[in-house]
Amino acid sequence: MGLSFLEIEAAAARLAGQVLDTPCVESRTLGQIVGAQVFLKFENLQFTASFKERGALNKLSSMIESGQPIRGVVAASAGNHAQGVAHHAQRLGLRAVIVMPVATPMVKVERTRGFGAVVVLHGETFDQARDHALTLAEQEGLDFIHPFDDEAVIAGQGTIGLEMLHAQPELDTLVVAVGGGGLVSGIATAARHLKPGIEIIGVQTSRFPAMVNVVKGTQHPQGASTIAEGIAVGQPGQITREIIGRLVDDLVLVDEGDIEQAIVMLLEIEKTLVEGAGAAGLAALLKDPARYAGRKVGLVLCGGNIDPLLLAAIIERGMVRAGRLARIRVNARDTPGVLARITAVVAEAGANIDEVHHQRAFSTLSAQSVEVELVLQTRNRAHVAEVVACLAAAGFDAQPN
Repeated sequence: MGLSFLEIEAAAARLAGQVLDTPCVESRTLGQIVGAQVFLKFENLQFTASFKERGALNKLSSMIESGQPIRGVVAASAGNHAQGVAHHAQRLGLRAVIVMPVATPMVKVERTRGFGAVVVLHGETFDQARDHALTLAEQEGLDFIHPFDDEAVIAGQGTIGLEMLHAQPELDTLVVAVGGGGLVSGIATAARHLKPGIEIIGVQTSRFPAMVNVVKGTQHPQGASTIAEGIAVGQPGQITREIIGRLVDDLVLVDEGDIEQAIVMLLEIEKTLVEGAGAAGLAALLKDPARYAGRKVGLVLCGGNIDPLLLAAIIERGMVRAGRLARIRVNARDTPGVLARITAVVAEAGANIDEVHHQRAFSTLSAQSVEVELVLQTRNRAHVAEVVACLAAAGFDAQPN
């Protein structure tokens, strides 16, 4: 019969008081930007900063309720499922072994170890890590906790759908990130029961379009890496693909730039930190706002575990796209005081200088000239053009670079 709504209700009873019923509230500013009412489900506020602990806890609790002896559990994960399994295994007194791809962000590796789990780094991809975890399960007699292709795990994730429609019953559209499909499968099962006419849209990164290819019959190529590593799944689940094909209205793809923009907007506007997968839903709205115009859209901010160095790079790139960080190249006669005059013009135009590169040798200009490259903090793209115009008015050959 497949996963039922009753199983999701049972999961909600198991999870009550053990995981947060996270806020699901409207973002008026994001709504104004995309032309829809936008409601955010803050799963990045869970103790492990991800929704994944819902499914992990429901699975572990179900195993204990069954009365079967448990020698320990093993899981494969890029990070969030790992932390969910490790945290709740520790709470329940179970041994946990977690296999993670070698490129998993160190913040996720260290947090998983902090929950008392044995961490094994193996393979370049999630699929390679999963295969190794299955080998360890057989060798050591451990129970494998699948991150998405397990009905108890899916039921745990489905409690998000219950909470969203309880908090915001007027929602008419749900936009949910898709990797292996556990999250959207659980939410769709709950939402279809509570509100049959609701539209459910799954979002994958264009670099890992496996579920899109399986469900829609497309042949989009698969990439090697993505900033949304939480949904970088090359082989979708058997259970989840059936549920998605039956209950999810559409699957869409977003690009890396869309995800980066969404991360920065959530940080700036909502003052909340999400990882790449957590920003996928908003990325879909930003990419195609006309599709959601006038709708009441629920987004799941499904995780907040992002490497600080990656976040710094994303913020900087976002400032460049917005015209708030600009690079200008100025060619001038190489005379005493010329750099001071250039910087004075920039200051008068209201820009702040981040970096100055004064180049003589590595230049195609004449030997009497100098190339000055400036990295500036500016207000927007119009301000960048204003700075360039001021430099030109002062007699300098200036171009945005």
